[in-house]
Amino acid sequence: MDTIIVKTGTNVKRRRAARLNSVSLPASILINLGLVSFALCCIIPFIFVVIISFTAKASIEANGYSFFPSAWSADAYNVAFQLGRQLWTSYLNSFLITILGTVFSVLICVLYSYGLYRTDFRYRTFFAFFSFFTMMFGGGLVPTVMVCKQLLNLNNNYAALIVPLLVSPFNFIVMRTFFKSSVPEEIIESSSIDGSGEYRTLFQIVAPIAKPGIATIALMNALAYWNEWYLSLLYINDSKYIPLQYLLMMMQRNIEFIVKNAGMLGTEATRMTQNMPTSSLRMALCVFIVVPIAFAYPFFQRYIVAGLTVGSVKG
Repeated sequence: MDTIIVKTGTNVKRRRAARLNSVSLPASILINLGLVSFALCCIIPFIFVVIISFTAKASIEANGYSFFPSAWSADAYNVAFQLGRQLWTSYLNSFLITILGTVFSVLICVLYSYGLYRTDFRYRTFFAFFSFFTMMFGGGLVPTVMVCKQLLNLNNNYAALIVPLLVSPFNFIVMRTFFKSSVPEEIIESSSIDGSGEYRTLFQIVAPIAKPGIATIALMNALAYWNEWYLSLLYINDSKYIPLQYLLMMMQRNIEFIVKNAGMLGTEATRMTQNMPTSSLRMALCVFIVVPIAFAYPFFQRYIVAGLTVGSVKG
């Protein structure tokens, strides 16, 4: 009799949970329509940018921006490809800087955050305050440039584009919080009892559990390195180290300068500006920057989705 009562109570709880978690058909339709609308709001602007990049200059001048231009042209991409070897060198530099910077910054973040996560680490309070203090107060641009150039010799090399972004206190806080929410301390204790060292515990036990958090931090760092151009403005003078973003920014500034000052530069500059697809070229440069990182996002997506659901289900 007791067994029957227990089973009945369990079934009642399951039915109640099922009713609470169920969604009616009208609500499900509204939710799906909302999600589809949000997805379209994210995708349509990028499609629009691609269309404008292939729109002829005459069509833009006559009809403005349109999803259905009257004339198509690849002049914007032809202008961009005139950079030749420098374009592909900058592309390679951006990939190299992004990959190396992401790997090293994630490694530093995991090691630092793991120390902050461990309650038995004696100096965790000091290092937590040390990282948080740098978020609130900074030395400013001039001391930073002096330290990087004169003390660390970060000038005209790849290290100048990687080292300044390696440490992110905000990522330390995010990663430490993820460790606390997803890695039970009992696992650390049991691994130490079994004779596991600190590095083995971190890389073979804790890191696999924290994959969603690590992937999220990796994606944030990859976006930061891929879109960074200001460091190139400060520390890079040699063209062989210029990343893609800085190259395209300089290219756009040069074109805008020629367009604004065509009258003072002579008839050749005036003729050049008349045929220059300025608007579509801007969109083509956006495509060059966005497409590689857009293809990289699906590799992180499943880990990010898994990270959103950590802690939502209780055992």
